[in-house]
Amino acid sequence: MTSPELVVLVRFKSALGMDEVRKVIDARSGEFKALSGLTQKYYLQDAATGEYGGLYLWKSQGDFLEYRDSDLRASIGAAYQTQGDPRIEVLNVIKTLRE
Repeated sequence: MTSPELVVLVRFKSALGMDEVRKVIDARSGEFKALSGLTQKYYLQDAATGEYGGLYLWKSQGDFLEYRDSDLRASIGAAYQTQGDPRIEVLNVIKTLRE
């Protein structure tokens, strides 16, 4: 895998239970696999806070910006029935340990 240029962390609370969240993940995974420049996405759950999240690895800022402005990104809240707006952190990758 080539090193990503950006890492994006999305966190949210959901009205859905774990089984329902898994169904949403499965239903939407093909759309994420088709995204240009998304090299990996990790689906996360924080047992301490009850939050769910996604950790995205992007090849370039341009690829991320295209996704950021997409209907797919805008649909996160509705798909997961988030409580409030998802928190999104965008981080530049300085260096990776393994290439």
